[in-house]
Amino acid sequence: MAVEKVILVNEKDEQIGLMEKIEAHEKALLHRAFSVFVFNDKNELMIQQRALSKYHSPGLWTNTCCSHQREGESNIDAGKRRLQEEMGFSTELKDTISFIYKAPFDNGLTEHEFDHILIGKFNDEPNLNPDEVAAWKWMSLDDIKKDMVDNPDIYTEWFKIIFEKYYSHIN
Repeated sequence: MAVEKVILVNEKDEQIGLMEKIEAHEKALLHRAFSVFVFNDKNELMIQQRALSKYHSPGLWTNTCCSHQREGESNIDAGKRRLQEEMGFSTELKDTISFIYKAPFDNGLTEHEFDHILIGKFNDEPNLNPDEVAAWKWMSLDDIKKDMVDNPDIYTEWFKIIFEKYYSHIN
């Protein structure tokens, strides 16, 4: 299996190098990433529960999907690829806001990402990849916001950050 690399960037999102994903997370180096938020016609967000076999944040709830762009891959193409790999469907995506965040994990790894939020619409059921996703559900943004206050430990650290950025952006 090929080693997955991430695109190291500066604070202007300009590529400055490539590095193995695990090494970038061990060293907490800034790298490019994306987060997909898929909504239905009721404006509910599809969230997923990460597979229990994931090496960090297993079993926690998070946005529809997220990952890292490959070298030469656009944000939209990367989002569509990963949405298909994790959730088993494709939809049009729109690039919205981007920002830098840092989220350390208990296992010593750190997400330090220049994150691009991609938005899509979908109304059917996903076809989950069980290696990536344990479960899914639709939730309103207000219900997610309230549940994050009531049950913060069931959500990924990055989702709490990116959700707040997106929620602030639309309100």
